[in-house]
Amino acid sequence: MEDGITVGTLLVATPQLDDPNFRRTVVLVVEHDGDGGTLGVVLNRPTEVPVDRVLPPWAELVTVPSVVFQGGPVALDNALALARLPGEDEPLGWRALDGDAAVARVGLVDLDAPPALLAPELLQLRVFAGYAGWGAGQLLGEIEEGAWYLVSAEAGDVFAAEPDRLWQQVLRRQAGDLAFVSTFPDDPTMN
Repeated sequence: MEDGITVGTLLVATPQLDDPNFRRTVVLVVEHDGDGGTLGVVLNRPTEVPVDRVLPPWAELVTVPSVVFQGGPVALDNALALARLPGEDEPLGWRALDGDAAVARVGLVDLDAPPALLAPELLQLRVFAGYAGWGAGQLLGEIEEGAWYLVSAEAGDVFAAEPDRLWQQVLRRQAGDLAFVSTFPDDPTMN
């Protein structure tokens, strides 16, 4: 059965999702197996921790803002990175996401590899602490309950210069009523 969730798509939290880990988040799906579960990274939660404090060799290559992003509530002591490359080559230390063509040149970076291997190829790089994970069928259930919108990603979403505005920006570019959701107040009781 096709569930509509694919690698390279975005999960956008609906205004009704009030879990503090995911409130107003935009999550890029980086792995999905309907039988095994889903893994994603939250794209719009920058921390105040500079990359040079935790991964000094990669600090010069990181896209602004040059901080670690909180990728999700799971395994916060582990880092992963996403990078965008030009062309068709797949250099050592980088693995393309197998999914949506809009983010085809975005992939996972092996942070144990020497940065010099990728430096000449990198267009953009972002480092995340932790990830978001769902067991088999869990994410589909949350989507059906109205917690997430499933939308197409654009390569620029991963490396947004203003990550705090990403939730509104992604919703605003959607068709129909979904674009209107971008105007939903942060606190509806203040409306």
